[in-house]
Amino acid sequence: MLQSLQAHNFALIEDANVEFSNGFNILTGETGAGKSILIDAFGIVLGGRASASFVRSGCDAFWVQAVFDSSDKRIAEVLREQDIETEEFLFLKRRVTSSGKSQSSINGVQVPLAVLKRVAGMLVDIHGQHENQALLQVKAPQLFTDAFGGETAAKVLASYRDAYQRYESAKGALQKLEEQGEQRERLMDRLSWEIQEIDDAAIHIGEEAALKEEARFLQNSGKIMHALQKAYTGLEQDSGALAQLAESREQVASALRYDTRLQSVFEGLESAWIAADDACSQLQNYVEGQNYDQSRMTEVQERLDLLYRLQRKYGNGEEEILDYLKQAKEQYNLLQDLDNRIAKAGKELAGITAVLKEKAESLTALRKENAEALCDAVKRHIHDLAMPDGDFAIRFSQKTDFTPDGKDQMEFLFSANAGEPLQLLSHVASGGELSRLALALKTVLIDVSGVGTMVFDEIDTGVGGVTAQKMAEKIALIARRGQVLCITHLAQIAAFADRHIRIHKETVQGRTATELTLLDHAGRVEELVRMTAGELDTKAARESAESLLQEASCFKKRKKKQPVSDTIS
Repeated sequence: MLQSLQAHNFALIEDANVEFSNGFNILTGETGAGKSILIDAFGIVLGGRASASFVRSGCDAFWVQAVFDSSDKRIAEVLREQDIETEEFLFLKRRVTSSGKSQSSINGVQVPLAVLKRVAGMLVDIHGQHENQALLQVKAPQLFTDAFGGETAAKVLASYRDAYQRYESAKGALQKLEEQGEQRERLMDRLSWEIQEIDDAAIHIGEEAALKEEARFLQNSGKIMHALQKAYTGLEQDSGALAQLAESREQVASALRYDTRLQSVFEGLESAWIAADDACSQLQNYVEGQNYDQSRMTEVQERLDLLYRLQRKYGNGEEEILDYLKQAKEQYNLLQDLDNRIAKAGKELAGITAVLKEKAESLTALRKENAEALCDAVKRHIHDLAMPDGDFAIRFSQKTDFTPDGKDQMEFLFSANAGEPLQLLSHVASGGELSRLALALKTVLIDVSGVGTMVFDEIDTGVGGVTAQKMAEKIALIARRGQVLCITHLAQIAAFADRHIRIHKETVQGRTATELTLLDHAGRVEELVRMTAGELDTKAARESAESLLQEASCFKKRKKKQPVSDTIS
């Protein structure tokens, strides 16, 4: 139940803190006084669309806070998921800056807007004027019927949707295979050519690096031979390094006979001579054995060019080219077996379709059962709402294909008068009749909605007289099941309030502000006089207001003696 609503710097509201009671809470006021502003604020704190245009002029931000008393286990579960402690009261808050930045919190803990909306959906059901027109939307009959079906309907619909997802997946897979079938010959020709091209190239890992190394050698072979010939000559000639090392070795050997400390020097020269002599032999063999072939350079370059072309087409490097070859062969083999795969996919789709059809039929059967019960209940309520001969039904037909919601095409049919045939609701219902139908549907669904607070924003549009009286009685009975907040222009409805709040404008220091006042009995009489007689505050008008209050009080006392279930059934 909503305990209080606070708004700060919201549109014309500078600071407002209004408390609500259980039962029937009425908000009234002159047109333009700010009644809709208060409901807008309430909608925003429940996760509705927030605009920076609501920030009071000259202010940086607005905030709205709603305080609830709720023991709903579903909400407790959401709070646990968000690591929010459960308290005696539930505080929902929304702050929006003039730049449009929004911040949401629950019990002082910042949460994503989606979480705020999820919790709010378990607390409040707001029925605004536009929702009367929502009855005319294509999906409205299905949505109301499924809501009336409760958990059972939700489970059957969820089961159907699981099957529908498998159906869509199987249908998409078959369609993809069939598209491949239409292009199979072209795809197989292309793949065959690509496979042949890569196979003919006989690529192996590391080939490119080896070819680059060989090409580098062949391109510089002249420089290599010149340098090695020069090195060989420098070692081998009579006055070359070998001869000089040999002479130095002999000289140190002669001195070694007299001074053994020269042993290491001699060994070093000996090692150097041996190494130089070995290098000289290798250089001679290399120079004499080298046979440079100009045609080899052409072969290497052509091979590298081939690898580069393949890399541009199939991947960067030998590994990627060979991976592409593997995938191409696999795809080619799959295309060769495409007919079998199409047949298999078709068979699988047929099996899934059969299951989906069965689930769709079960869903339809349940909906027809629920629709009949829903319409019977709605008819009882519209009879109470000054349409004693009103008739209401849901017509079923089948869509050509499956949809995420089944195959049912459902339409509201309505007749307000005896002897008139049922016709499409959108063709025959007036604004007042839509309002009464909406109220009847809300009344029927109150037990399955699971929310403790219902808000009716001018649901009385298009009604008056006896109809307004009947509507007031119906809303008062709904208020016995839970909390109702109602904005109205009709005195007949306002008279049934358990708590009556007047919304009005005041000008203070040159600025207009919306103020809220809780009315006592005298204040209620004054407000009802204003609502019925305007500025004509006559004795008759006051007597009429007192009479409305007395009649409403008597009605509520009579109904209070009956079980709640009997008053709304």
